[in-house]
Parts: sequence; C-alpha cells; structure tokens
Amino acid sequence: MEHSKAGRLSGSKEDVRATNAYLNTLQEKVFGAHSELVRCGELITAESVKDKFNGRVENPKLLLGVIKEHNQRMEALVGTEYAPGTLNRYRVLESHTRAFLKAKFGASDLDIKKVDFAFVSDYEFYLRSVRKMSNNSVVRHMKMLRKIINICLNNSWIQVDPYSNFKGKYKKADKAILTQTEINLIADKKFVSERLTQVRDSFLFCCYTGLSYSDVHNLKPSDIVEGFDGQQWIFIRRG
Repeated sequence: MEHSKAGRLSGSKEDVRATNAYLNTLQEKVFGAHSELVRCGELITAESVKDKFNGRVENPKLLLGVIKEHNQRMEALVGTEYAPGTLNRYRVLESHTRAFLKAKFGASDLDIKKVDFAFVSDYEFYLRSVRKMSNNSVVRHMKMLRKIINICLNNSWIQVDPYSNFKGKYKKADKAILTQTEINLIADKKFVSERLTQVRDSFLFCCYTGLSYSDVHNLKPSDIVEGFDGQQWIFIRRG
C-alpha cells in the first residue's frame, strides 16, 4: 500500500522497508545533484538535475575556445561585414588572453564559468601593468572581451555577467595638429628612398582629403570620377 503524502509504501514487511530505503537513497542523490548545481552556479532545470544525477557532464566551454570560434566566424565575413583590421584586433585579443591565462593561472585555457569580476579586473590590470597599454587601448581591448562575454551570456554558458560592476572610460587624447607651415615642410622634404617618398605622398593625400589610411590603401582609379563641377572627385564608401 502506498503512502501518498510521503511517497513511500506503507507496511513493515522486509520488501516494503527495502523499497522505501531505495527510494530514500534516490531522493538523497537527487537532492545532492541539485545542491551541486546550485553550488556551481549552473542553470537549474529538470534536465540538468537528471544529467547531474546520471553522471552525464557536458564538456565545459573554454574562454580561448570561444574567442577562436568567434575569430573563425569573423574571418569568413571579412570583406563583407568586417574589415581586416577588425579581425586583427580580435587576434591580438586572443594572443593577450592566452598570455594572461598562462601568467595568472598557469593554464592554456579556462572554463568560461570561472570568468568573474575578479578575472575581468585582473585582466585589465595585466594589460596596463604588463602590456603597458594606454588607457584608451585598454578600454578598447576590454570592450572586445565584453563582446565575447556577451556571446557566452546569450548562449546561457554563464549566468552572471562579470562586467556588471566593471567601469572603463575613454580619456580624451591630446592630439597634435599640424600647421600649414609644417605640412609644407613635409611636402618639400626630399628623400633618397622612393619608398619614403611614397609614404610621404600618401600621408599628404590623407591630410588634404581627410581620408583614413585604410581608405587610401583601398582606393582604386575607378573611385575617382568627374563631378558636377567638372573636377575630379572621390566617390567611395568610407571604411
């Protein structure tokens, strides 16, 4: 006879006691699986408790692995959605992250669930102290890492945002502005090297057109056409 409230069999026979003891053991294991998920900060679902109970453990998502996968996807879209320079910056992120993991943890990679606020703070300090990055370079680097963390959050690989209390602020850079006299000195400079002459001419072209180096690097003869005033104009989509 079943005792509905307790979920156990009623009676004092040996087979009844054995069955109830078995059910008690199962219950303790289920509670233990639930407690372990809570302790590790993992998502609590019937399926996750079942997997933990049965000893089925998924391979953990690793930080460098996520960055590598992101970079591979980005590489496939270079030229359509991303510029080569953007991909190179994320490759630098991968390189610096690998060096940081080795220096801080003596590891080649790290479970993404172990990336917490302390990790983010230590990583920022590493970029400033070991890599000697300027403030704005550090902020840009941390924003790239933030994108990787957002991928993990959106896929439910981690539950808590390690950036929730992290602050990074750009500082206005004091950029020197060339005077017309200085530009003229550059234009009149004679170089013995043809390569340096080309570098100078490219720089002056950027000064007079306002184009970035990447725009000038990608410029084609077909991009220069006659405008409404009869003069030659550059028609391009800026990078």
